[in-house]
Amino acid sequence: MRLPVLLCVLLCLSAAPGPVAGADRSCTDLRQFYTGKGFTLVEVPQTEISGEHLRMCPQGPTCCTSTMEENLGGLSARETEGLIKEAGRSLQSAFNALHRAFDTYFTELHGRSERSLQEILSPLGPLYSQNTRLYGDLYADLRQYYRGSALNLDENLSEFWSRLLERTFKISAPTDVSLSEDYLECVAKQQETLRPFGDIPRDMKAKLIRAFVTARSFVLGLIVSGEVVRKVSQVHLSPECMKALMKMVYCPHCRGMASVKPCSNYCSNVIKGCLANQADLNPEWQNLIDTMIQVASSFSTEPSLDVVLSSIPARIYEAVHFLQENMGTFTARVYQTCGTPGEPGTGSPTPHEQKKKSGSLTASEYKPSPTAGLRLEMQVSDLSSKLREMRQYWTQLPMALCSKLAAGGAGQDKCWNGITKARYLPEVMGDGLANQINNPEVELDITKPDMTIRQQIMQLKIMSNRLKNALDGNDVDFQDASDDISGSGSGMCVGGQCSRNRPGLYAYAPDNNRVRGAAASQTRLSGLLLLLPLAILLLQR
Repeated sequence: MRLPVLLCVLLCLSAAPGPVAGADRSCTDLRQFYTGKGFTLVEVPQTEISGEHLRMCPQGPTCCTSTMEENLGGLSARETEGLIKEAGRSLQSAFNALHRAFDTYFTELHGRSERSLQEILSPLGPLYSQNTRLYGDLYADLRQYYRGSALNLDENLSEFWSRLLERTFKISAPTDVSLSEDYLECVAKQQETLRPFGDIPRDMKAKLIRAFVTARSFVLGLIVSGEVVRKVSQVHLSPECMKALMKMVYCPHCRGMASVKPCSNYCSNVIKGCLANQADLNPEWQNLIDTMIQVASSFSTEPSLDVVLSSIPARIYEAVHFLQENMGTFTARVYQTCGTPGEPGTGSPTPHEQKKKSGSLTASEYKPSPTAGLRLEMQVSDLSSKLREMRQYWTQLPMALCSKLAAGGAGQDKCWNGITKARYLPEVMGDGLANQINNPEVELDITKPDMTIRQQIMQLKIMSNRLKNALDGNDVDFQDASDDISGSGSGMCVGGQCSRNRPGLYAYAPDNNRVRGAAASQTRLSGLLLLLPLAILLLQR
């Protein structure tokens, strides 16, 4: 009798309510997390529901509805885009800082050189005091060119030396000689043929053009690099990327594993898939950074940037001194070319000028202070080291993002692998769009690259070519991005100047196959029309 009673008690106890294996889990933690992200609790379940409706997360018991999945998917994409923009802004700030530092250094160097004019040229007497605007205009032209003006530096420097020759000849002429404007213009034209200032104008022009072309191109390279970063960082992530991010970031929350972070290799594949197009910037980006480092290094190569700018007044003084020493010979040759002005005269310098030219300072004797040279070395070193840090930006960006999203190195056996809490087994993909063909996490059509990013790749290539030409003193304004047209700039520009009526940057030539096809069709049509009358005659017979 006792045995049936005992069995009855056990059956009753087993039927009593209580926690059992497989009972529905509470969704309290997810509800709190979900509202913390700014969403409402409308239709959010209290306990787990079946997950057949899920499209991004693995199907199974879940606390997420389809609406919640969509909302969290969009949130994961926005948050990742925010991280990408934040990294981009940081890089932009670094480029802006380099730009400010170099611009400050260069403008100060330019300003000190201009301020030294009076000290170095005042021994020239009226040739300086009565022509301060001529020297001031030279520095103004150099400044405008550096700031991006379209003026022709070669022509402006030639014009300066012609005007200086005209003024020097006029002041050196005897007081009883009358020189008309036309006559002085004829004198000015002898600057290139008679070389009254010796080789100084040609030498100074070559060095100044090279210094200012490289400085202007370097600054432009910093600006273009920052703009490329800004535009690429604003590219929206694809719907396929959003699904992969949702699965990686918020699906663990839906499965009740909020504390489990994604495996690092899993995160790498997701982010490399999402940023596949951005990684394709890397080859041209590295090429541009390397070229900019090369340009920065050229600033300290003899003749260094500080020597070229600081010695401008001394070179001018040396050139005038050379002319004064040879004024008699030059005047005689001018009389042969331009004729004898008004009253006959030898054109020799006056005693005042002979006195002023003694004790002249030559540019070969001029050296900037050791402090200036040290500052330039520090400037070049700082620019180069900071640019090197930016060289791997596009391939290091996935690692930088995953350092904020994924589990650390020690937790690779207990991390979220996209399905459950376990090690992630697939291999990590390479960088760039072509390497994502077998990416297990992000579906990509590798035949359809992002056109915004392709345009920025072309901008990087154009800027690299411009900087390479600047190293040779050529300011080439590339108007076409294709290799077969622009190349190194040959055939596009004459004397550093480019035609402004070239096609736009992304204007393409017509499809030759299409043109040939159309021509062939027209030929066939013409032949048929010629045969038509013959066919009619044959039918009539």
